[in-house]
Amino acid sequence: MSMTVPPLGIFDELSAARDVATLMRLATERLRAAGVPSPVADAEILIGLVLNGTRGQVQAWVISGREVSSYEAAQIAAFVLRRAGREPLQYITGVAAFRGIELSVGPGVFIPRPETETLVDAALDLLPMGGRILDLGTGSGAIALSVASERPDSEVVAVEASAVAFTWAKQNLRHLALGNVHIVHGDFADPSTYATIEGGPVDVVVTNPPYVPSWAIPRDPEVWLHDPELALYSGQDGLDAIRQIAAVARPLVNPGGSLLIEHGEDQGESVREVLSSAGWQNPQTAADLTGRDRVTSARR
Repeated sequence: MSMTVPPLGIFDELSAARDVATLMRLATERLRAAGVPSPVADAEILIGLVLNGTRGQVQAWVISGREVSSYEAAQIAAFVLRRAGREPLQYITGVAAFRGIELSVGPGVFIPRPETETLVDAALDLLPMGGRILDLGTGSGAIALSVASERPDSEVVAVEASAVAFTWAKQNLRHLALGNVHIVHGDFADPSTYATIEGGPVDVVVTNPPYVPSWAIPRDPEVWLHDPELALYSGQDGLDAIRQIAAVARPLVNPGGSLLIEHGEDQGESVREVLSSAGWQNPQTAADLTGRDRVTSARR
C-alpha cells in the first residue's frame, strides 16, 4: 500500500502566509488533499497549538484577520506537513484525550481510541466498591488511569511489556498524581510478571490487547505507519494474545470475578469460543457506540 507524500512546496506556501485566514485555508486544502479525515478541525488545532489558542479562538482570528509572524507561519507549516504525511495528530500535539483525562503520548505508544471507552464503561460496571482491577497491556495507561481517576475507591494494577510505552504510562501517572495505581513493567503472558504484585487476586481483569491478524493492513495510515507493532498484531488470526490472556488471567481473578477484552468488530464469536475453551463462564459480547461488536466479557 502506498500513500501520497505532500510536496515541500506546501511548506513554502504556508510559510509565506501572514494571517490566520490564509493559513487556515491553505492548511485545510493540504490536509484534505492528503486524505486526512477531519481537515478543518485538524487545521484549527495545529494553528491553535502554535498561537496558543483554542479552536474557537482560531475561528475568531480567521474573521478578525489576525496576523502571524514568519516564525509562527513556519511552525504551523511544519506541523501541517507532518499531519499531511499522516502522522497522528496526537503525536504532533503530544497529548490524547481519553474520557476525563489527558494523556501524554508520542512515538512508541499506542494512541487510545474512543471505542475503548466502551471497555472502561463495562469494567466500571463490574468493579465492586473498594475492588481491585488489573489492566493488561496498559500502553499509555489510558484504561488504568481513567478507572483510577473515576473510582478513587479502587486499587488499580497495570502491566506493560514495552519499555517505551511503560515510560509513557509512568509519566502519565506522575502527571495525574493518582495514588491508587501501580504500574508493572513485564510481559502479561508470563506468569512470573505477577509474582511481585501484592494483594492477591483481583475482581476484574481488563485488556485492550493486540488483535490485528499479522497479514492485515489497518485501514488508516496513522495506524500502520505509526502505532507500535507490538500493540497491533497478534498472530495469523489476531487472537494469539487473547488466547494467552484467557489462560494466564484465570488464576489472577477472584471466583465470580470478570475478564473483559476489547477486540475487532468481526472477532466476537471467536473470542467467546476462546474464553469458553479456557474455562471462562457465560462469555458475552457488547457493541461500541457505533454498533460494532467491541467488548467480550466472561466470569470466572
